[in-house]
Amino acid sequence: MNKHVSPDFKTPTEIREESEDVGRNTSRNPTMGDVINTRYSRRGFLGGSLAVAAIGATVSPLALLSAREAHAAAGSVFDFPEVTAGVDENHHVAEGYDAEILLRWGDKVFADSPDFDPTAQTAEKQARQFGYNNDYIGFVPIDGNSDHGLLLVNHEYTNAELMFPGWAKVEKDSEGKDKVVMGEFTKEIVDIEMAAHGGTIIEIRRTDGKWAPVFDGTKNRRITPDTEMELTGPAAGHDRLKTNADPSGRKVFGTLNNCAGGVTPWGTYLMAEENFHGYFKGELPADHPEAANYERIGVPGGWYNWGNFHDRFDIAKEPNEANRFGWIVEVDVEDPNSVPKKRTAIGRVKHEGCETIVNGDGRVVVYSGDDERFDYVYKFVTAGRYDASDRAANMDLLDEGTLYVARFNADGSLDWLPLVHGEGPLTAANGFNSQADVVIETRRAADLLGATKMDRPEDVQPNQRTGKVYVMLTNNTRRKEGDENPANPRADNAFGHIIEIAESGGDFAATRSTWDILLKCGDPSIAEVGATFSSATTENGWFGMPDNCAIDTAGRLWVSTDGNSGSKTGRTDGLWAVDTEGAARGTSRLFYRVPVGAEMCGPLFNPSGDTLFLAVQHPGDEGLATYENPATRWPDFDAAMPVRPSVVVVTKSGGGVIG
Repeated sequence: MNKHVSPDFKTPTEIREESEDVGRNTSRNPTMGDVINTRYSRRGFLGGSLAVAAIGATVSPLALLSAREAHAAAGSVFDFPEVTAGVDENHHVAEGYDAEILLRWGDKVFADSPDFDPTAQTAEKQARQFGYNNDYIGFVPIDGNSDHGLLLVNHEYTNAELMFPGWAKVEKDSEGKDKVVMGEFTKEIVDIEMAAHGGTIIEIRRTDGKWAPVFDGTKNRRITPDTEMELTGPAAGHDRLKTNADPSGRKVFGTLNNCAGGVTPWGTYLMAEENFHGYFKGELPADHPEAANYERIGVPGGWYNWGNFHDRFDIAKEPNEANRFGWIVEVDVEDPNSVPKKRTAIGRVKHEGCETIVNGDGRVVVYSGDDERFDYVYKFVTAGRYDASDRAANMDLLDEGTLYVARFNADGSLDWLPLVHGEGPLTAANGFNSQADVVIETRRAADLLGATKMDRPEDVQPNQRTGKVYVMLTNNTRRKEGDENPANPRADNAFGHIIEIAESGGDFAATRSTWDILLKCGDPSIAEVGATFSSATTENGWFGMPDNCAIDTAGRLWVSTDGNSGSKTGRTDGLWAVDTEGAARGTSRLFYRVPVGAEMCGPLFNPSGDTLFLAVQHPGDEGLATYENPATRWPDFDAAMPVRPSVVVVTKSGGGVIG
């Protein structure tokens, strides 16, 4: 791409969010708009300093004090001093806790990794260093030890304007307004971007109360878009997955846009491929067999210039390559030379995550959201049963089972609809000649079954203790009045909501369950927003745009967010603790907040519950941010260093369980 000044320049983060907002689901699935008329009007939204002023004007200090007292008296299962919401250059954690940087972009992964020098970066160096934009975090104990284990981290995407010195600049456009001037994408820059994607597996250990990486760990590994992988399950070897480079349809290089993920009961790492469409360029003829499939999934997205230098990312040259992404990738972390497997039985969508749970009958259930507006919630139930005494027997459990999509009914019931070839409309008459076609075009199959169009489903987290499942619905500003439904009751839903599923009798494999809305998010002091936090929630405790979540060792819910910012809400993203039971249900309090421009990702507790791992993604990415002029220089605050996405480790001062 030639160097240019674009008056419409958007950062990769903004492009990603805009692309998610396209809403490619054109199915006629019922939205039950007449059932619930609750709505949120953006005319009532006050952003930035206006939002802060609105809080002060509508909630008196006495009322806030009363709310704090009510919070303490409401029977909350959480006990920590709440962080004050706001926006600044640093991160903040609740009083009595320590938040330390564990790993930063460019840090060593191996003992012989090169030192990080952002002015002399290469793809070869980056492939042996911690990647960019850390998202999901997993932890696999070593010898059952909560103080020693493998940390598993996804690297979702890259911000070139924050990574490369001198590459992006701020200049005046023809109207005298400041705009970002993007530099020229070269093969060298593209290859560094590729090496910064994927995942990191690294041994970590706590010694004398401090966590640190073990750089000579024998299982340490970097996974990138160049890592050889195997396609398994019903789509493996299908003609629609064959390319010039891989006529077998079973071998693919790399994984892309790994957002959330999961760890299986047998200790493997699940990497969810989310917005993979953004990496492809080119055009197919309108009558090409994959044209409708790619239109439904959004290929080509054109976020990156990889296709200018690597033919496989140009669909005009390799029309089947995009069918080889959008899967769940399983990695055996015990063997750093193992070939990761793309488990096609779980379906091909923009997977936000893949959280697993062992059902009472031994089958394993995998939950996942398809992170786009008007798309669906899924679960996969294995055919085989988990054997706790035989790890090897579990290694291919995810290749056989039944994939389901959710239909949320107006009476509070939920039907899990099987996506099985030959059943209902999933036949050759509709273009599904085998189960391979069903999983390759999972979205279209779900359209035909009448699944409920959701407000951007992201993390879907089961709770073993309660039999409940929590669905994070980030937002949907494309939903219009009259297009609401019981599970998505607000038009122009800027702040999102959280659904609680009660799987029947605690049976996570049930095909009929019930559901309720735990929270409608947003500022409760603005009536038009329609937020439903409990009255005990303080002015710091409300949040918008729920994204990832975690269930701690006590079965409590923690929610991280994506989309709060100084310009939108007068606060940054962060991590909130949310009560789900008893009189305190719906009460939320702020535990940790990120620096300006960042997104809060990857909340994860170690098995003993005394350590919390957090991923701070794209810090400094606000306003006209460039390498030389980020919104913050967190975490180093060194003029010689760029802003760096990082993993943060939180512990309680003096020890003890978090929260």
